[in-house]
Amino acid sequence: MFTGIIEEIGVITRRSGADLAILAKEIMSDLHLGDSVAIDGVCLTVAAINHDNFVVQVSPETFSRTTLGRLKAGHAVNLERAMRADARFGGHFVLGHVDGVGKVEAITDQGDFALWRFRAPADVARYLVPKGSIAVNGISLTVVDPERDTFGVAIIPTTLSKTTLSGKHIGDPVNLEADVIGKHVYHYLKGGTKENITTEFLSRHGFA
Repeated sequence: MFTGIIEEIGVITRRSGADLAILAKEIMSDLHLGDSVAIDGVCLTVAAINHDNFVVQVSPETFSRTTLGRLKAGHAVNLERAMRADARFGGHFVLGHVDGVGKVEAITDQGDFALWRFRAPADVARYLVPKGSIAVNGISLTVVDPERDTFGVAIIPTTLSKTTLSGKHIGDPVNLEADVIGKHVYHYLKGGTKENITTEFLSRHGFA
């Protein structure tokens, strides 16, 4: 499990078959074989550790269902190690299980920050609520004005400088993971006929 607080930006140094080798610095001091690392929001397992890089192995399905399949040597990626039980929890519960690939729809400067708008697939859009949580390429962000299949987030300069968003442009793909709590509530209500939860109730509250 992760928090969505990015620790550093890594760089892909090699892609060979299932292997992705990633150049890193900050997280290397406490990285071990078998550890979980979120790479652009995708939870993967460390398979090898070298002097200044580590290797993860990616299944064909993960390559095809996330933005990892587009990565090449030289591409930057967001990195976060799995959360520690005794550490400060600053974001939200992020599993590293990508729900779908969205894209950057618009970027609007608003003084000291920018409003970014993303288009989301149905597997993500159904869970979006105002002021709810969303992970974009592994970054914990707060949903602003969700409308059908789009939503906004406010990006402060610090987030822009410390993540790969600084290199994104309109039309670029991003990994999206909806809030796990919202997903559980949604599916509980959708299957809650025994508790007399009606279609009218679901529709009125945005779950249908």
